[in-house]
Amino acid sequence: MTTHIQQIRKSFGSFEALKSISLSIEKGEFIAILGPSGCGKTTLLRLIAGFDSPTDGEISIDGELAGAAHYSSPPEKRNIGMVFQSFALWPHLSVRKQVEFPIQHHPHASKEMKAHKEKRAEEVLKLVGLGHLADRMPNELSGGQKQRVALARALAHEPALLLMDEPLSSLDAELREDMRREIQTIHRMTGSSILYVTHDQGEALAMADRIVIMKDGRIEQIGAPEDIYLRPATPFVAGFVGKATMIEGTWTNDTFKPAAAPEVTWSGQGIHDSFRQDDMYPVRPDQWILTEDTQNGIPATITNVLYQGKDIHYTVKAANNQQISFIQPIHTRYQIGEQVTLAL
Repeated sequence: MTTHIQQIRKSFGSFEALKSISLSIEKGEFIAILGPSGCGKTTLLRLIAGFDSPTDGEISIDGELAGAAHYSSPPEKRNIGMVFQSFALWPHLSVRKQVEFPIQHHPHASKEMKAHKEKRAEEVLKLVGLGHLADRMPNELSGGQKQRVALARALAHEPALLLMDEPLSSLDAELREDMRREIQTIHRMTGSSILYVTHDQGEALAMADRIVIMKDGRIEQIGAPEDIYLRPATPFVAGFVGKATMIEGTWTNDTFKPAAAPEVTWSGQGIHDSFRQDDMYPVRPDQWILTEDTQNGIPATITNVLYQGKDIHYTVKAANNQQISFIQPIHTRYQIGEQVTLAL
């Protein structure tokens, strides 16, 4: 029940969309593929789904070869489920019929399941909280209900792997939060393996067992959400996931001195070697505190203020003209032009 992706490459003419991607998805694991637009995450999902074939490398699902340079089994032959960004519901079928269709026609659905497709459809619809809407048509559903139908349809035949391509991006913010919880609950109840593609850092951090960070067709880092957020391996990961500022300065052994305040020293414990090589130190906005001690901090001037309800996001300009972002609770307010001192 494991999916293996080995040294996958995908080229479109002279453009190499994926560059030697290797990844294993264990049974019951929730993996999020996170990255900016154009990094190759949807291309990877399409290769696993069977919508395209790799230029090089192999994909095996549930112990069977699914894709290689000169072989690609069709999507309907792979034991997968797919949830699309656009829902992709059939407009002429009721909610119940949407879910019964893969049970009846998917080759990996068991004979017993096919023989009791109505019962299985009821079970899955109850799982996603839509048992009372089984006879409705897609045009009678809200956006969140349509997404639940798409999820139920993908789960109906008990796939070895569930693929989800930015399934919440078309929903409003409050509904996205609700659907995150729904997907997490369903994952725990079904034990399905999930590969979830997103460009939303919050979704990946909140839902995944492991996160795969992609950039320019390559994997930058793989790790648990806490590792990705607290211990980034590259400047890209630090900036993309943690919104960290790359503080310029100088490394001496395990000590860093910021260029904007050379008398200040920071410990290098837990900082990846890639930052040392570039004479940088990553600092997330939530890691800064304001201090009255001007000898142990970076002097700066407030240049931008964003009120966010429970806290305020500030941008400052340090003495070396570097822009730094930090977050403060609302009980202390600063105005543009005020002088502050930032400490780690």
